[in-house]
Amino acid sequence: MKFSKMAAAVAAVILSGTSVLAMAADQGGGKVNFKGNINDSPCSISSGSLEQVVEFDSISNSALKNGGKSALKPFSIKLNGCDLGSLKSATVTFTGAPSAANPDLLGFQSGTAKGASLAIADRNGTLIKLGSSSDPQNLSDGESALNFTAYLQGDMLAPETEGGEAKPATVVAGTFDTVANFTLAYQ
Repeated sequence: MKFSKMAAAVAAVILSGTSVLAMAADQGGGKVNFKGNINDSPCSISSGSLEQVVEFDSISNSALKNGGKSALKPFSIKLNGCDLGSLKSATVTFTGAPSAANPDLLGFQSGTAKGASLAIADRNGTLIKLGSSSDPQNLSDGESALNFTAYLQGDMLAPETEGGEAKPATVVAGTFDTVANFTLAYQ
């Protein structure tokens, strides 16, 4: 009798150990990828600014007819860890697929909207032509932000004859998507 109680106790300990081992078995997993780059500059670019999405409001096509413009949509490039030394400002150059109607603006790369293009501007709404640098913006040691705006503009079609007037494109409602790349230059 004592033997069977002892055997039962040992069996219970073995089974409870087995269930603990079973619970410790693989219950799912994965991996974490870390990526980035090291640049040769006085500031780091915040990860949230490297590949940001600027969401526009739903814009009426009537606001863009006859070359009209949408409201300005602010966005910024955030910098951190700045150790500027003698450098006190930075310019930004935006590049991307130009609009067929106006090579200073970005054309839509995908979506169903037509007849408008995207303009990138300084914080006051002054156009920054694609491939041209912005006016310098002052920086501070530590954290800084380079502030810009963007807007949609209805396209104006080239005149059919030399000396003729440009005609407004028909603005077709739909979705749009386009990408601007940027490079910084410190002064």
